[in-house]
Amino acid sequence: MIVMAGTIGAGKTSLTDILAEHLEAKAFYESVDNNPILPLFYKDPKKYAFLLQVYFLNSRLDQIMAAQKEEKAIIDRSIFEDALLFKLNADLGRATQTEVNIYQDLVNNVLQEVDEEHQLKTPDLLIHVRVSLDTMLERIAKRGRPYEQVEQDPDLYQYYKDLNQRYEDWIEEYDRSPKLIINGDELNFVEDAAARETVLKMIDDKLAEVKAS
Repeated sequence: MIVMAGTIGAGKTSLTDILAEHLEAKAFYESVDNNPILPLFYKDPKKYAFLLQVYFLNSRLDQIMAAQKEEKAIIDRSIFEDALLFKLNADLGRATQTEVNIYQDLVNNVLQEVDEEHQLKTPDLLIHVRVSLDTMLERIAKRGRPYEQVEQDPDLYQYYKDLNQRYEDWIEEYDRSPKLIINGDELNFVEDAAARETVLKMIDDKLAEVKAS
């Protein structure tokens, strides 16, 4: 089981597609386009931040349980990032510290209970796609989701900037599984075939290293 990690617009879904085909694996995608809470959150973050996190937690748990039934599975975002996102919302005044504490306790309790009952599997590999703020903003603009655009909500610029920096801190501390960091600025695996082959070789080599360890 491989999970992707990275900020908005990093290319996680694209790499999930590429890698699923390469490894002949089942792909599991984050619920975004059909997420009924996300547009509401962007309109009124203070009201919907906690509900959004609970929605994501529920959907990710469903994904993990389904992925564990597959011989090979790729999940396009890890459950371990959610606390990072919610803590940022709290620091920006979009959620309270009480809500953060409740959410963190909920995540810990759910994961512990699921682990005890169903032997929750940690990822065999976490792949973090690292991109600069400029690349992140460019890709957000290109994919065109109205509620994500800085032009419509200038406050999003600071949110995206803080989010990108927190991902840098988070991936340095992540130790729940083997990890691989891919430079998404230098390796545009979506549009550049040579970069795509380089990334796939990096992943193949890392998987071979993980299996051998």
